[in-house]
Amino acid sequence: MSDYITAREFHAAEGVEDWRVIGDGACTFIRTASFAESARLVQAIGGLSAVRDGGPDVDIRRDGVTVRLITITDDYYGMSRHDVELARQISALARDLGLPTDPSAVQNILIVPGAADTAAVMPFWRAVLGYEPRGDSPDADLVDPHDRGPGFWFEQMDEPRQGGGAIHIAVWMPYEQAEARVAAALAAGGRLVRDVSPAWWTLADAAGNEADIATVKSRD
Repeated sequence: MSDYITAREFHAAEGVEDWRVIGDGACTFIRTASFAESARLVQAIGGLSAVRDGGPDVDIRRDGVTVRLITITDDYYGMSRHDVELARQISALARDLGLPTDPSAVQNILIVPGAADTAAVMPFWRAVLGYEPRGDSPDADLVDPHDRGPGFWFEQMDEPRQGGGAIHIAVWMPYEQAEARVAAALAAGGRLVRDVSPAWWTLADAAGNEADIATVKSRD
């Protein structure tokens, strides 16, 4: 039986209520009172039995730690049963340390360059960013080999965007946060370009630059 699971299967598992799958991984934010407390939390996470050599991805800040769990192989980016077990262990550790989790605070940014011929522009972006093709979608995605920067997905475009805007990003977030974020963007002067909810809403600013509010809802 494959260890790989879908985002829906991850969310259906017991003991992962503190986590949300956004983009390619399951994330949570664990609040702390200081940078030193954040560092101690990460050290404790490193001692968990489910932690492998690759470890979880962590971002340490003065007010907390963002943790991302993802299984990456030569041809797979996504969730696995191992990620479920590690999520359970990290949540239990946070509870034992008296640290609250806040999955509403997580998000993930994807940058979407558009081109009539994406194959012609990807080598430039690979060189200028120092990125590499993503294993499971090398003809469409570039990723930071050090997991520091946002992913790039290249959109094939037959014609320019309405308004002429050249920028398109995707903001991955928990589904329960998405509608409020869409409403805030519309109230701030944006317009709705496409409603493919609950998977995504495409919004645009006055110049035509676009941003997707994206979730994994209905993508399995």
